[in-house]
Amino acid sequence: MTNDFLRHARKTYTVANAATLDWMLSRPSLAGGFLNTKQNSLTLKEYDASDGPRGPDFLYGWIQGRGLEALVSHAAFFQPRQPNLAARLDVAGGTLYAALKRLRQPNGHAYFCYDRGMRPVVTDAAGSAQPQDQPADIYTYSDAFVAKGLVAAAHRYAPAELAEQLAYFDRVIAAIDHQRFQMDESQHLGDAALAAQPDDFGPQMILLGAAGMLSRRGLAAHATYADRFITHVLDHHLDVATNLLRNVPGEDACNVGHGIEFVGFALDYLPEDADPGLVATLERVLIASFTAGFVQPGIALSVSISDGRPVSPYCPWWSLPETVRAASLAYRRTGNRRSLEIWHRSHDAFFSTYWRSEPPIAYQTMTRDGPVDFVPATPDLDPGYHTGLSLMAAIGAADALLAAADTTQASR
Repeated sequence: MTNDFLRHARKTYTVANAATLDWMLSRPSLAGGFLNTKQNSLTLKEYDASDGPRGPDFLYGWIQGRGLEALVSHAAFFQPRQPNLAARLDVAGGTLYAALKRLRQPNGHAYFCYDRGMRPVVTDAAGSAQPQDQPADIYTYSDAFVAKGLVAAAHRYAPAELAEQLAYFDRVIAAIDHQRFQMDESQHLGDAALAAQPDDFGPQMILLGAAGMLSRRGLAAHATYADRFITHVLDHHLDVATNLLRNVPGEDACNVGHGIEFVGFALDYLPEDADPGLVATLERVLIASFTAGFVQPGIALSVSISDGRPVSPYCPWWSLPETVRAASLAYRRTGNRRSLEIWHRSHDAFFSTYWRSEPPIAYQTMTRDGPVDFVPATPDLDPGYHTGLSLMAAIGAADALLAAADTTQASR
């Protein structure tokens, strides 16, 4: 039964990822060769200028950086499987790589939102925009996502430029270490915002997501930060009584999706001979986070650590494929049936409730009453990042498990 599920999952993820990528590549690009996923996941309406910050007059650095990493990673995955798709991904990836290099040329940074003139801006819900402040020594999530994408792309397309992109990535890591990383890009960047921001583990978690990618590309020397990031999160944010990760030490809120994402990134990075005690701790965080957060139709955005109850009605799409990644990697390492059960349940919830098939996209957010027009982080749809890269990691786990089962069977 388990092997049947593994074969089914591997095929489902490969088909879904290929379909999403084909959908994305078939859409007209935004000015300058940027990815265009500006479609409403409920109504399927194409956003236009009347939609303000959701429309094509605004470009999101987050999305483009994520998209570049996804294009490059999927091109490598599909090259031996669907070479025509891989070739199209490489064309788009090369174009986006050049576009993102141009975007950060003015001062070496990437920003959350740009207007039609490619000027960094801060917007409100009505679409009113003000110029974003651009301090030289403050880095953001947009820097993080763009740096990850540029490193992946330089490794595949422009090895001579890899050192330059790695230096940018290393500066993002240093900014986290030296408290020069601003999380909230909806406000002006600067020392006042830095001083007021909470001690959330989001920066360590997101950058941990690059460590496995770096190691697989022979760049492990640039991934050593991951060990101290894992240690930092577990030492400062783990509530040992519940095995949940506090967003902020001493506070009650827990973003269970972020906790699960942290587990997946850590397991993706850790070597096969990693400390079994650390792996067991990570698996407990996964199990506790899913148990507390899975409320139907998906995983609640936030829960209370003190009583374990959801404190948000919203269940975003992204935490389900992230759970698929974390649970599949945990099960491959431990064989724990609870992790396998979580893999099953997150797989079923995502593909039976969130996945639309036509077009091959997911509803961005649901509540118990069904899909709702609530935008998490950015209005653009996922460019193969949360969904594609998570499912790709699970394919690798399934392949390893099936290969081990074949070896065991052959030895009998």
